[in-house]
Amino acid sequence: MTAKKRDAPQYAGVPEPDAGSGGGVRLQAKMSLVNGITVIVGSIIGSGIFVSPTGVLQFTGSVNMALVVWVLSGVFSMVGAYCYAELGCMIRKSGADYAYIMTTFGPFMAFVRLWIECMIVRPCSQAIVALTFSTYVLKPFFPECAPPEESTRLLAVCCIMVLTFVNCWDVKLATRVQDVFTYAKLLALFIIIISGVVQLCKGEVQYFTFQDTETDVTKLALSFYSGLFAYNGWNYLNFIIEELKDPVRNLPRAIAISCLLVTVVYVMTNVAFYTTLSPTQVLGSTAVAVTFANRLFGVMAWTIPIFVALSTFGAVNGILLTSSRLFYAAACEGQMPEILTMIQIKRLTPTPAVLCMALLSMIYLTVSDIIALINYVGFATWLSIGVSVLCLPVLRWTQPNLPRPIRVNLIFPILYIVATLFVTIFPMIETPYETGYGCLMIFSSVPVYLVFISWKSKPQCFHKLQVAATRAMQKAMVVVGAERPAAV
Repeated sequence: MTAKKRDAPQYAGVPEPDAGSGGGVRLQAKMSLVNGITVIVGSIIGSGIFVSPTGVLQFTGSVNMALVVWVLSGVFSMVGAYCYAELGCMIRKSGADYAYIMTTFGPFMAFVRLWIECMIVRPCSQAIVALTFSTYVLKPFFPECAPPEESTRLLAVCCIMVLTFVNCWDVKLATRVQDVFTYAKLLALFIIIISGVVQLCKGEVQYFTFQDTETDVTKLALSFYSGLFAYNGWNYLNFIIEELKDPVRNLPRAIAISCLLVTVVYVMTNVAFYTTLSPTQVLGSTAVAVTFANRLFGVMAWTIPIFVALSTFGAVNGILLTSSRLFYAAACEGQMPEILTMIQIKRLTPTPAVLCMALLSMIYLTVSDIIALINYVGFATWLSIGVSVLCLPVLRWTQPNLPRPIRVNLIFPILYIVATLFVTIFPMIETPYETGYGCLMIFSSVPVYLVFISWKSKPQCFHKLQVAATRAMQKAMVVVGAERPAAV
């Protein structure tokens, strides 16, 4: 499973890189500030804003408290992203929090984070978003009932396969797709927001009260799971920092602009929903935006499912673009198979890592209850991100001489860690069953680490089989070992 932490060898039968290309094959910095913003916005805005309002309202009890949770979730994300800006400019490696935990706490903790993210959270999330895409594409053809499950899953597979091809073909093409569909999803949300502003001007504010606000702290903490699920993706640009032009300048700007934009859009979208829908109607809806459109847009209500499909298509692309770099970074550290360190010799894309992510996602499409699986590891996801933020003060103490182009006031990581404990500990008390399953998934990483990574004296036949498999896949995909960037 593992690779030695070095440049991958050039195997027989695989062409050498073009000498005129500057010597060596590696990921190139092709992404501008605008590309960075659209990657973050495109990764955050997916299906969450169209389904999460129900979950937030369910655990807050009142519209005004639900809006408070949406604002606090945005602030929580911005604080975390601000902390990640220092970490990203200090440790400029693809892999983001995986690289930060590796540097700070060592390979075992990094592998646990990697296992949760790569094997469960990312592919499950991509499968769910792809299923949401296919559901809304098919919805106009089945207005009175749910689309057939087989057709929905088959279209989800097609969505993943098309975007896999795009990401294997060219990074610029993948970011162009991200740009186009980010603009499309923002247009959809702006239509909803403008409709809400019109409703506000008409005085439709009867539902904006704190009446029936939930007082149980554990339930309020659970409301943040739905809110933070919608904001999930704010740290995705850090996963591809090696491909961002001038990261010291562009990373914090992209984070600040995109997180602020998403927070404003999310809050205003929720305001728009509640100008037309009562809390009872929101709680009874599985797709709030469609219910909103049916009430307000009349014969044009069919446009909203189309816009939701565009939104989720872009989100699948964003997850695939960034997650494949996490596989690549982990393989470079020797915690994933060596083939994942390699770059396609002509296209200069991490093709093996992209294909691995796509394959895992399509496997999860066969699971009947993926959303429950995501809920089981939800607390672990935010806890592990909290551990990543903890790297910031720890590195200030243990490695004070590391170059820090950006220095964050330590009050921000402290606030973030406290908030993380709040949104993880209280839900654990409220939902011990889901927490137990989540812990089992986390602990399953321990035997994998001991056998495939910690155990160094494996039989010679194991190594021969690994080399033979790597050679075969390398020839099939025409990939070579990436030139490792100089240490920063």
